[in-house]
Amino acid sequence: MMKRQTVLLGMSGGVDSSVAAALLVRQGYDVHGVTLQVWEHEDEQVAVSKRWEERGCCKIGIAKFVAQRLRIPYEVVDRRAVFQQGVIDDFVTGYASGTTPNPCVRCNERVKLHSLYALAQERGMDYVATGHYARVERGEEGWSLHRALDARKDQSYFLYRMNAAWLPKMLFPVGRMHKQEVWQEAEVLGLPVEELKESQEICFVSHGDYRTFLEKERPELRQPGTFVGVDGEVLGRHEGIAFYTPGQRRGLGVAVGQRLYVQKVVPESGQVVLCAGEQLAQSHCLVGELRLFAEGIGTHPVEAEVKIRYATPPIAATLLPSGDGTLLVRFHQPQGALSPGQSAVFYRGDQVLGGGIIQRS
Repeated sequence: MMKRQTVLLGMSGGVDSSVAAALLVRQGYDVHGVTLQVWEHEDEQVAVSKRWEERGCCKIGIAKFVAQRLRIPYEVVDRRAVFQQGVIDDFVTGYASGTTPNPCVRCNERVKLHSLYALAQERGMDYVATGHYARVERGEEGWSLHRALDARKDQSYFLYRMNAAWLPKMLFPVGRMHKQEVWQEAEVLGLPVEELKESQEICFVSHGDYRTFLEKERPELRQPGTFVGVDGEVLGRHEGIAFYTPGQRRGLGVAVGQRLYVQKVVPESGQVVLCAGEQLAQSHCLVGELRLFAEGIGTHPVEAEVKIRYATPPIAATLLPSGDGTLLVRFHQPQGALSPGQSAVFYRGDQVLGGGIIQRS
């Protein structure tokens, strides 16, 4: 009898990883579920009166329920220390230095995928799987990362920092499904679908917005400075550069007779530059900390589509090597509110070519 191939599956307790578990079991894999505990422990005394999605980032209760239902081994692995250092500290430090970090990108890079792959290697397991909406394909030029079939749910933007050598070992079972199909599978599993809302918020910012979290973590970030116009004219006072991001309009408290937006933050001077809406557009940006899957990028100009935010469609651009390990991204149409610290991810059709962190516009 042929030995079944083993899969280490990251189970967050959400609907996608739960359905991924069911699909893998149905496909004949020997599935081992693991929840990476990255935030607070659930309080079993309190949690009984709370809906599953309100019990913290990792919904251990529902992950355990799914594992029992599918009769697969399951465990919780503590990764709170690496999450604190690689994600939360990075998040706070980024805002303190005037950038806009993306914690989901860093979490996948430094915590989730890294931890799962390391555990699988340590235990001699064949594959690593998650509930992400993405696809891995094998073509004539080797393995490549692709968008999910459901374009509205595609999460390849958050996965581009994955080590390319891991691709042959990665499985994304829901990447070829549409969300409605996933919900239908969840009902078959007996999950409380009416309670499994999908949060669009940062997992560790559980109350209020990120500004409240930053001030709690680092009270010294509230350092008043000046709002200035693009011509250098002083327009007012702000509460601290950490609390403002490019494109922001609300909460500025500046009345000058026209609608103003944050154009950029200047940490060296402690200034926040405001501008009119039409002055937000930028024709290019510099991208560093590159992770590239495709050959040729960085050695000669490459035409690609670029996503500068998860929720916005990709736009046509030329990727130009700058000779110092960075790329100059020249957009074919100017783009508004480019944010240093955010990711720019490069695509050719559905294929992910790579990406990097926006350094400046």
